[in-house]
Order: sequence, then structure tokens, then C-alpha cells
Amino acid sequence: MPDPAQDAPEVGPPKKSAAGIPAVLNSVRHVNDQAGVRRGLPAMLALNQKGGFDCPGCAWPEPDKRHKAEFCENGAKAVAEEATRRTVGADFFARHPVAELFERSGYWLGQQGRLTEPMYLAEGATHYEPISWDRALDLIADELRGLDSPDGAVFYTSGRTSNEAAFAYQLFARQLGTNNLPDCSNMCHESSGSALVETLGVGKGSVSLEDVYEADLIIVAGQNPGTNHPRMLSALEKAKRRGTRIITVNPLPEAGMKAFRNPQYARGLVGRGTELTDLFAQIRVGGDLALFSAVNRLLLEADRRGEQVLDRTFVEEFTHGFEDFAEALLAEPEDEFWARTERDTGLTRELIEEIAAMTVASERIVVCWAMGLTQHKHSVPTIREVVNFLLLRGNVGRPGAGVCPVRGHSNVQGDRTMGIFERPADSFLDALDAEFGIESPREHGHDTVNAIRAMGRGEVGVFFAMGGNFVAASPDTGVTEEAMRRVGLTVHVSTKLNRSHVVTGARALILPALARSDRDVVGGRARWVTVEDSMGLVHASHGVLPPLSEGMYAEVDIVRELGRRLFGDSPVDWDAMADYDRIRDHVAGVVPGFEDFNAKARRPGGFALPHAPRDDRKFPTATGLANFTANGTYAPEVPEGRLLLQTLRSHDQYNTTIYGLDDRYRGIHNGRRVVLVNPEDARELGLADGAYTDLVGEWSDGRERRAPRFRVVHYPTARGSAAAYYPETNVLVPLDSTADVSNTPTSKSVVVRFEPSEQPA
Repeated sequence: MPDPAQDAPEVGPPKKSAAGIPAVLNSVRHVNDQAGVRRGLPAMLALNQKGGFDCPGCAWPEPDKRHKAEFCENGAKAVAEEATRRTVGADFFARHPVAELFERSGYWLGQQGRLTEPMYLAEGATHYEPISWDRALDLIADELRGLDSPDGAVFYTSGRTSNEAAFAYQLFARQLGTNNLPDCSNMCHESSGSALVETLGVGKGSVSLEDVYEADLIIVAGQNPGTNHPRMLSALEKAKRRGTRIITVNPLPEAGMKAFRNPQYARGLVGRGTELTDLFAQIRVGGDLALFSAVNRLLLEADRRGEQVLDRTFVEEFTHGFEDFAEALLAEPEDEFWARTERDTGLTRELIEEIAAMTVASERIVVCWAMGLTQHKHSVPTIREVVNFLLLRGNVGRPGAGVCPVRGHSNVQGDRTMGIFERPADSFLDALDAEFGIESPREHGHDTVNAIRAMGRGEVGVFFAMGGNFVAASPDTGVTEEAMRRVGLTVHVSTKLNRSHVVTGARALILPALARSDRDVVGGRARWVTVEDSMGLVHASHGVLPPLSEGMYAEVDIVRELGRRLFGDSPVDWDAMADYDRIRDHVAGVVPGFEDFNAKARRPGGFALPHAPRDDRKFPTATGLANFTANGTYAPEVPEGRLLLQTLRSHDQYNTTIYGLDDRYRGIHNGRRVVLVNPEDARELGLADGAYTDLVGEWSDGRERRAPRFRVVHYPTARGSAAAYYPETNVLVPLDSTADVSNTPTSKSVVVRFEPSEQPA
């Protein structure tokens, strides 16, 4: 297939609702085009079903009672690409040198199909060539064995990796002697985990689906469920029909939060759908800390006037630091506070007071958020302020209330639970060592940003990626590519071709893996894995499709074979891990909450992990209580003539995987190189609708970061804010611009200027 141009899109008006008949038709089209009826239909009928397999897309949980079609449009696209009949083998790589593939778009690379056999790029070679599994694994083991230090290896993990594979993978790294275990969470919800561990003691959400249904008020902040977590719309619709009110806080109006046309019901197919948002707060990018601080101040002021708006019993019995928090928040003179708040948020005082009034009228409140809150310099203080907001009225540890960070990848939370973390707790390592008789390293390893820095310094001999698309997902694309090329050996365990395969170290391996939807059969016995969703529910996942090639290995088997080769006769019985039940037994001996794992995982629907704040209002923090925090004031500063750019996904996209070139909810078709700009900002900057511009990032290191030739689209964004799709704009995100505490790249706070460019031919 040709590589289509992506910089000359057609632009129409944004949609006013999400899903409905178009979602059904697009799902059918993608499945049929990629997989056909014979492979596609069985896959879709098993998707997200008890006894079936878990969607490889987002981590939103399934309800206990499920529809026959328990998936969304983007889930259908994700499975269609896994179940595709298209294949990429030795003949493909013989036709295409790596230099040519580097010039191709990520969309074109992904559309070529499933990888079917191991491929090797020798030093100085122009083409990948086939290599046997034995030789490939021996090569990796020899390279690891020859490192001067175990910390010369980096082991990256994608969120699609199963619990069993993740546990084996982190065990392998720690037996080798390193905690260099960066993962995709470092680039997304690390800020959430950092804030929640400090304030509540558990770095995960505290709510269940039932809590969402039972809430009086749900605040959805910095999130676009209609594209990124479409099944969440069903939960919001159910809550709405039970009387829940919903506040949406976002710089862009999004179709899914306006109205949801649920394709499971006739009313969703033929009607206008369910209106979800009661109040839309169109906030400036980066203004969420100022907003939640303002609402909290209004609550504190009402309390001081004698109004019964705080849960004083909860605050006194279960929290710490309230007085210091209140004193700090009330210290700024009122006129100065509100002038700054209106400037930082772009919202009026009257609208913020309306949010406070809705808060006081609601006994049970859930706050949901995603990347719009987590990818700023001040993300951790912002999320701590969200926790303050909930603690003031006792909205943690009771039904219908709590924190709901919505994870973006299907098992990214499970990977962290299994020990994929560069800064593991000593208690985890102690349990791991006791279970296996090894000595795990205690020195902290590299997260994603620090791994790129280490590669750039030439300190990494082996980069091993278990899934994902590291080069495309990471910030500062040029810097990341330069760093990757300084590695001795890069290894990617993958299902499909992506840009990380064409930006390599001196030598490179591509190892084809089974996908979530593939049957995993050894010796005539089917094996199955488990995953953890965004709400801490663990359940089984059984692949249903025959693999397209015998050359694909299960991720666990890749790790197991490497362990056997590298460690030989060691305390860890790597051979035994061919039996996934054995791995689950080990998990039960190491990770709290997984006792009797094998039995619990076999229950239909799985089981919920314990969560002390939710279950018992116990808070395993440094103080033993839920912690109020004083978070100060901060909002990104933008020089005159510049805008603050946030990167985002299109509707034909999941993370770095591009399914197509449309974003129909925003009215964009046949192209991705667009920048959405408020019409008033555009007029002030001289940016005509349809004009072409280079986006030039500005950062203190003086390095030019340029994303060329983007079509300007006048769009109802918040003033001072612009938006464009990643990974095309990851080139603009400086590696050294990261969130305080979490070190997450600030992909939602990129200062850009605009320089005219030529219109495409």
C-alpha cells in the first residue's frame, strides 16, 4: 500500500455526539478489512467476555453483566490490527532497506501486518535478515553476559504485557542485577501514583464501577473518554440515568462528553443520545491546580462562616495536615487570589462558584482524570489538590466516592503491581528474594527519561523492550533517536512493525510475539494469562485465534529462555515457568493481595485487589492518615506571541498506533498534521484558517525543535491553548522538561511559536 500524505486534511465541523451508527460501521469496516469474517468475528465475540480475552486497548473495567458485543470502536480497531491476516516476514525486509523504512510514516509501518519470524540487523548492515530463535536468544544472552555492569542494560515494558510476563521480566532484570525497568507509566500516570502514594498511601484509584454509578457528582478533568476510553461513556450514561451530575473540565469541547449515542440500545442508534455534561469548564491548559485550589478555598471560606460544608468528623479522625493546608490556601488576599485564578484558569469566578455549589449539594463525589492533569511540571501538586478536594467532604473510602485516575493501557497498572518499577519498595524486593533465593539490587534504576539520558551518554549496551513503540512514544524525538543509536544492541519484542524497529542501536533484533487475542498452546495445552484493569480488578484472558505463524513466541517463553541461558543452574527454576500456574504461585508468594492467585483468577470475572483507603479507611502513608497538602500556586507562563500546546490523540489512534487518518469527532479527515487554534488567538497571531505553519518549540537549552508544515484549524479551544496530535509533535517536548517529583514529560505544556511554511503540493 502507498504511504498516504498526512498534511493536507479535509476539515469540517466537530461532531456534537459520540458513537452511534458511525461507530458500529467503522468497527465493522476495520475488522473486515484487517481480519475478515472468519478471524474477525470469533475475536469480537470473545473480546472482553468472561472466558474470552481482554481488550489490548484501554484499561477501563468490564461490568459484571456484559453485552454480547462488550467493546467500543477503538477496541474493535485494536483487535482488528492484532487479528489481521497481513504478515511481515523475511521477504518484506529483503525488499525494504532500513533507511527506506525510516522515511515511512508510523501509520504505513503498522499497516503492513503481523511480524512472523525473528529478524536481525547486523552492525553496518542495510537490511534486516532472518535469524533463528536459538541464535537470537544466544546473542542477547552473550551481550548481557559481556556488560561491564548489569546497569548497562535497560528493560522497558509496554502496558500490554500480561501479569505473568511482567513478573517474569522484572525477576529476570533483578536476577541480572539491575532495577532499570522503565515503563510507559513513567510517561503518563506516574504523576498520579506519586501524588496518591503521598496523600492516600496507595498509588491507584479507589473507586469501582458501582461507585461511578452511585456518585452524586462526577468531575471528569483533563480527559477525553469518547476517544481514549469509549466504554467509560457507558458507565457515565448509566450514572447519568440514575441522577448523577457531571462536570467536564477540559480545554477542548469533546463530542463524547457532550452526548453519548450508546450503540447497545435503539435509543443510541436513532436518537440524539444521552447528554452527559451538566457544566463545562473550558479551562486553559495547565490551569487545573488553580481551579481545584479555588473550589477548595470557597469550601474553607464557607466553613469559616459557619456553614456545614466540610466533613469535620472525617477530617479529624482520618486526616493529617488540615490546618496547615487551610492556612496556606487562605493566606493570599482575596482580590489577588481571584485575579490570579481567573488568569490561570480562563474561567470566571461565577463559574467556579457554581462548581463549588454543585460540590456542596453532592454527598458522594468521584473525580476522574487522565493525561490532561498528569503531563505538566505541576502535575503532582495538581493531583494532590484534587485529593484535598475529596478529603474536605470525606469523599474517600465510602460508596459512590473517590479518586479515579483512568489508566490508558490495558495492563499498565498490572505491570506496576507485578514489580515493573525502577524504584521498588524494599518490602517487595525482600519478598522476591525470599521467594527465589536471590539478592535483588537495592539501588534505584532508570525511569524512561533517565534511560534516554543514559543511552545518550553511551552508558547502555543493551536496550530490551517488551512491547511498545519506545522511539515514537518518548519525548524529544530527535534526542531519543540520537540516544537509541548509541546503544550496542536494541531488542524489541513486538507484534507489528513500528518506528522503534527502524531507529536502532549498532545491532538490532525484532522478536515476534503472540498477541492478547492469539491462542497460546504448548504441548497441546492452552495457557492463559491475567491482567489488572484501571480499578484494581484482576481477571483471566484467554486467546482464541490460531497464530499466523509458528515463529511467534509467547512473551513469557522469551524471558524464560533468556533466563535459562543466562543464569543456568540458579535458584530460579526458569524451565518451570513454562507452566503459567507456577508463575502465579510465585506471584502469590511475593505480591500482597494475590494469595491463592490461581484459584481466584479462575473465578468468572476475576477478583478485586485490596485497597486500604477504599476498603477500611486505612491510609498506609508516612503519617498513617490521609494527608492534606499545601500546593502553592503555579500555571505555565507563555510569552507574548506564543501558545501553550498540548499533544493529544485522534479518534483513529491508540497511543502510538495509528488506525487511520480521520478524527471524525473533531471534523478532521484524511490527515494528521493539523494544529487546533482558538480563532481569536489565530487572528492575533495572523494564522488564517487553512494556512500552513511550522510549530517551533521553545525551551531554555537553545536547541531547535521543529514540527514542520501543519495545517491551521480554527477550533474552539481555550484561549492561549493549542492542540496537535502525537507522536508527530513529540519532537517538540523537551526531554528535560518534566513534572516535579514524577519526572513525567510535560507533553501538555509545550510553548510554541508559529512560522509560515509552504502549502503542500
